[in-house]
Amino acid sequence: MPAPRKYPNELRERAQRLVSEAMTEDPSLSLNAAVKRIGPRVGVNPDTLRGWCKQAAIDAGARPGTTTPDAKRITDLEAEVRELKRANEILLTASSFFARELDPWSPSPTAATPTATDEPGLRT
Repeated sequence: MPAPRKYPNELRERAQRLVSEAMTEDPSLSLNAAVKRIGPRVGVNPDTLRGWCKQAAIDAGARPGTTTPDAKRITDLEAEVRELKRANEILLTASSFFARELDPWSPSPTAATPTATDEPGLRT
């Protein structure tokens, strides 16, 4: 289960909007400078705000990277692959077990094993 969000979505959207407005008002302002200016005003760590802005640019297609829906889909598919590999391993183990049970040439697990009293010369 993911951790609860520290910041509400409204604050997140407002902070991102303020950063984009600051960058459009002052074209010489870099993302880092805008984030450092806006972050403390809205009560958000500048690094957190920078990550939000970068991810928003990726989701909008303005920047290369993995979009949020794609990242979620990748995570879900990786979990499904792990589950299928585990199920496959269980099925392989079970099929190996039942194949040994049905093989007429292999010794059955219920066959008597020789003991020390079965060997010649060892009488007690």
